[in-house]
Amino acid sequence: MSDLKKMYKTLQQDPFPADMTVTLGEQKLTFKKRTWDIEGETKGLRYGENPDQPAALYELVSGGLEYDGIKFRGEGQGLVSALTEEHMIQAGKHPGKTNLTDVDNALNILQYLTAKPAAVILKHNNPCGAAWSDEGVGTALRNAFQADRIAAFGGAIVVNRPLTMEAAEVIDSAYFEVVAAPAFEKGTLEVLKKRKNLRILQIPGINDLENLLGQPFLDVKSLMDGGMVIQFSFRNRILSAEDFIPATAEKDGSSYSARTPSKQEADDLLFAWAVEAGVTSNSVIFAKDGVTTAIGTGEQDRVGCVELAITKARTKYADGLTFEKFQMSLFELKLKAIKDEQAAADLAEIEKAAVEAQAGLKGSVLVSDGFFPFRDGVDLCMAQGITAIAQPGGSIRDHEIIQAVNEASPQVAMVFTGQRSFKH
Repeated sequence: MSDLKKMYKTLQQDPFPADMTVTLGEQKLTFKKRTWDIEGETKGLRYGENPDQPAALYELVSGGLEYDGIKFRGEGQGLVSALTEEHMIQAGKHPGKTNLTDVDNALNILQYLTAKPAAVILKHNNPCGAAWSDEGVGTALRNAFQADRIAAFGGAIVVNRPLTMEAAEVIDSAYFEVVAAPAFEKGTLEVLKKRKNLRILQIPGINDLENLLGQPFLDVKSLMDGGMVIQFSFRNRILSAEDFIPATAEKDGSSYSARTPSKQEADDLLFAWAVEAGVTSNSVIFAKDGVTTAIGTGEQDRVGCVELAITKARTKYADGLTFEKFQMSLFELKLKAIKDEQAAADLAEIEKAAVEAQAGLKGSVLVSDGFFPFRDGVDLCMAQGITAIAQPGGSIRDHEIIQAVNEASPQVAMVFTGQRSFKH
């Protein structure tokens, strides 16, 4: 086993060139490979998605693209790709691809959440908890962590305000691999540096995320045959509650319309739709009071995605109750319950409480990255006590979906986004 562990500590010999040029018609982009001198060794990425995959990180250093009158993000706007040794306050070891792509996807989400202090915790390039709060970045991070303590283990934390002592204490309470912030308040680095394997990144450009809105980047998907698909990156059109579209439909001469969300519901829908930009499809997000209460991701069918989110939420809620009452995880209690009658009784009580509390989902809003093809997914999430929905609209059954929310008691609000948010 000791030999197997070496693969995760060994730097791959990076065979890629120092420079890369991409030419699209008459427009040219020039990139420079990013390397770092860490502990006397100058190397780039430790490895790619897996230890046996050499990889390299490139920063766009000159050139730019413009199509259909739209200017793409260009040189001088680097964030993750512009990281230098100075920004790596504590590196531990040369970073791997997944460390940096997690941070990058957090920034992809946070660009739409600049109005308030916000925090995102990611694992495997998907958020496991996200929150924003007028009370500050510490409250936002604590809420994001409590939304899913289980998945947050070993995750990457990114915040959009200077990291406070309150936030540092949250980070010090569990195991994380990466933390990134635009700056660090006095005393916080001393707390964070106690964890020697924690990568601490300062990314000043987080302060300017709002300036990137409306500018796409060149989104490249390489195919297994060596070809590639290029596209404009996703650009969120819902930047304020006023950008939502009233949910209406026509069918056989009849008109259908849904209740308009309240101000709080609209604010939560706006927040959840921003987080949706960084979630793998098919996906749905439950949110309440500026915090994700459940995230269902990567399912092939939409109703299955709702079911997954609810099941996960019930587990996370039970885990939270267990930790609060017994200072152990739900899985530790389950293990103990195999041989201990009192632990088994405690487990049954916890699981019953999670069901009765509807996994903490009651009062949440829900967003869906694609339209609901049938009302089954809508009925299922309404059974958990949600109060409002935002979804793209455009289904031939939109009238049935509107009927479903209107039949709910109390009536559930719904709006359309007018765009899909698939991420593959």
